[in-house]
Amino acid sequence: MKFKALTLISILSILLLIGSCARKGRPGGGEKDIDAPIIITANPEHKSINFKAKKIRLYFDEYIKLKDINKQLVISPPMKHEPEITPVGTASEFINIKILDTLKENTTYTFNFGNSIEDNNEGNILKQFKYVFSSGDYIDSLKVSGTISDAYNIEADEEVSIQLYEITDSFTDSIIFNDRPSYVANALDSIGFELTNLKEGKYLMIALKDANNNYTFEPKQDKIGYYPNFITLPTDSTFHIKLFKEELAFKLMRPSEVKKGHIYFAYEGNPTGIKIDLISEKPADYKSSLVFENMIDSVSYWYTPIAADSLLFKVSHNDLIDTLTVKLRSKEMDSLTVNNITSAILSLRDTFAIATNIPIYNINKSQIRILDNDSLPVNFTTHLTSSKKRLKLDFYKKPDQKYQLQFLPNAIEDLFGNVNDTLKYSATTKSPDIYGTINLTLKNIESYPFILELLDKKEELVYREYVTEKSYFKLENLSPDEYIIRVIYDTNKNKKWDTGSFLEKIKPEKVLYRKSIIELRANWEIHPEFNLKNAK
Repeated sequence: MKFKALTLISILSILLLIGSCARKGRPGGGEKDIDAPIIITANPEHKSINFKAKKIRLYFDEYIKLKDINKQLVISPPMKHEPEITPVGTASEFINIKILDTLKENTTYTFNFGNSIEDNNEGNILKQFKYVFSSGDYIDSLKVSGTISDAYNIEADEEVSIQLYEITDSFTDSIIFNDRPSYVANALDSIGFELTNLKEGKYLMIALKDANNNYTFEPKQDKIGYYPNFITLPTDSTFHIKLFKEELAFKLMRPSEVKKGHIYFAYEGNPTGIKIDLISEKPADYKSSLVFENMIDSVSYWYTPIAADSLLFKVSHNDLIDTLTVKLRSKEMDSLTVNNITSAILSLRDTFAIATNIPIYNINKSQIRILDNDSLPVNFTTHLTSSKKRLKLDFYKKPDQKYQLQFLPNAIEDLFGNVNDTLKYSATTKSPDIYGTINLTLKNIESYPFILELLDKKEELVYREYVTEKSYFKLENLSPDEYIIRVIYDTNKNKKWDTGSFLEKIKPEKVLYRKSIIELRANWEIHPEFNLKNAK
């Protein structure tokens, strides 16, 4: 009896030992677990052929949990009805996949879990785990890889999908607007991508920053990039795609009254060239002004109020001509406000400016004064921007000065006849020793004209020049900072960057960044070069 009891104890001890060895973990005082989970079996097996199952179970060597599965999991080819993945939110030693879609014949499917699988204890990630099967009698094994970048910005967007569309007899470019791709992969954490388990053939390759995750191109909200030629598999080539946001076709929305004397004409697309004319009868002293409100995609039509219940407008934009009626209901009119939009520390490169909420109609320069440290008047010129809501005062700025800027009553008059009260501002300049100079030389310039831009480390514009012939630039009175150089080749010579079009096969204008950031310190004069041939 004693022998049997000892035997039972021994057996229990062995079972407990086996159980503890089978579990990965960290006993008190032990080393931290740094190993990712391991898949030990799958039912049906990984890389099964003639696959007809509706349920899949993947078993792991320890408890795992799924993180961001809806974002991380990429199924190629995409399924119309997404499968059910369980359990989500709880730890488990397995993953269940319930297929809700009808599989295509003779097709290899890849379930790429990205970085969604991690162990329950330490969060170690099983990176880019794939489960593959085929509804046919073999597994496709071809692959293609490459990189993405943004056509304008320094950094590319994350979570960009790379999509292949097979070229068949029924293929048209409009397929990207209506149908899901033949294959898809995702560049989740880097600019690199790889599509695997592909079959031989000819394909269109695009990249999509897909806002709705529906694998179709919606120009209103998605960014797109495309490889200009069809690719043929198999291939040893790698490919690069630049993402851009297309410019929408111009579309005028219903106008609306904001306040008395102020109407919004909302639009989509590029408003350049838009004309808005009041058809309704108007008095002889009628005044109006158009202001483009870029942040909200609308044109502000400011006008001296008319005693009417509604106004009829003719709006024209290239070949578009439309007449629109705006009902007038507001009794309240904006009053004039003026704000200083210049820092109290005025850089020697900066221009002092004020902004108003209503377009400026008249400037009385005799009521504006700039005084230096010795209270002596400073000569200046005024410049009213195209919006007529920003007034700049340009004057020669000396170092180590404190300037007083005064706007006496009636210095500015807005469209409605409102005038300012006395306004006083001060601005101080500092010693030239706190600034630095960049003597920049560009090499291997491809063509003229181009736009040279200097950005600070926050990627905000510091300096801009439209260049038609030179290659050397002396940029003085720059604050100590880290700077980025950007060059935009202005192919169509309209003095701005232009995006691309997929259907018209227009590439965005080339934008190049200097690879190395320029570090500038106080009282430095440096001579960096930018070899455009080596830039991307």
